[in-house]
Amino acid sequence: MLNNKSILITGGTGSLGKKLTERIFKQYPNVKRLVVFSRDEQKQFQMAQEYSDSKYSAIRFFIGDVRDRERLVRAMNGVDYVIHAAAMKHVPIAEYNPDECVKTNIGGAENVIYACLETGVQKVVALSTDKACAPINLYGATKLTSDKLFVAANNIKGTKNIKFSVVRYGNVMGSNGSVIPFFLNKRKEGFLPITDENMTRFNISLDQGVDMVLHALEHAWGGEIFVPKIPSYRITDVAKAIAPDIEHRTIGIRPGEKVHEEMITSSDSFYTYDLGKYYTILPSVPNWNLNDFILAFKAVKVADGFNYNSGNNTDWETVENLRNLIKEHVDSDFKL
Repeated sequence: MLNNKSILITGGTGSLGKKLTERIFKQYPNVKRLVVFSRDEQKQFQMAQEYSDSKYSAIRFFIGDVRDRERLVRAMNGVDYVIHAAAMKHVPIAEYNPDECVKTNIGGAENVIYACLETGVQKVVALSTDKACAPINLYGATKLTSDKLFVAANNIKGTKNIKFSVVRYGNVMGSNGSVIPFFLNKRKEGFLPITDENMTRFNISLDQGVDMVLHALEHAWGGEIFVPKIPSYRITDVAKAIAPDIEHRTIGIRPGEKVHEEMITSSDSFYTYDLGKYYTILPSVPNWNLNDFILAFKAVKVADGFNYNSGNNTDWETVENLRNLIKEHVDSDFKL
C-alpha cells in the first residue's frame, strides 16, 4: 500500500509518529519518501540519529508548525498520503493556555486540510481522542472541532481525488505524558497520586494505534471516524500493577478531567456501524452510497442509543495483564 508512495506525518517526532515511522520502514521498504514534519528541532535531531543508515534514504526531516499554512504547502509538495498527528494534547495546559490550544488543534487542522487540497494529496488520516467525544475540556472541544473539519473536508474537495478520515482511540500505553510512565516515575517518591478511585480509561498500545492508521489509509471511503474495540482499565488497577505496596493517595480530579471516557455517544449511534475489529461513525450525509459501503465491509448498524464508554465496557484489563503490558510496551526492565 505505501510502497512507491510519499507520506508526511505531522507531529512526526511524537510517540505515534515515531512508531509509525518504524513500522512503515519495516513493512514498506520501498516507500518513496517519508517526511517527518514537526516543530521540535531537538527531537528531530535525536530521531535523525536513529535513521542515519543508508537504508533509510527515503526519510526527510522538515521543521515546521501546523500553524504555518505556507510551510505545510511546501512540505506537502509531491506527497501522496498525510497522517495528521500534531496536537497540543495536555488537558491542564490547554485549560491554562486556551488560545494556544485553539491555534494548534483547530487552526492547524484547517491548515492541514487546505495544504492537502492545494497539493494533490490523495489520502488523509487525522488522529483524534476519546476526549473529543462529549467534551468537557478545551482539548476535547478542539479535537471534536478538528474531527468535524476533517469529515466535512470531503464535501469541499470538488473533483479532487482525495479522502479524509479520522481515527479516534483512548489512552496510548506508554505515550509521552500518559499515566503509566508518570506512575513509574512517581513510585520512587513513595506514593502514587490517584485523582479518583472510580476513574476508568480505554487502553490501546502504540502498535494498535498504528494498525488503525494504516487500516484507515487502506480502507476509508472518506468521512469515517474509526473507533477500536479495546479494553478499559481502572486507574486503581494500574496503581496496583505498578506499586501495590506503597500509598495510593487520592488527590481529586484535575481541571477538565472526566471519571470515565467515551468514544461513541448515544447520539452518534444513529450513524455508527460495527465493522468487526472496529466501529465506524459515518458522516450524516456521505458522498458515497451507504448500501454499497454496508455490503463492502459487512457493516452492521449498532442499536439506536448504543454508547461506548470506558466505565461500562465489557472488556477489562486485569492487574496481572497490565504488568505484562507495561513490560512489553513501556519498560522492558519493569519489575515490582
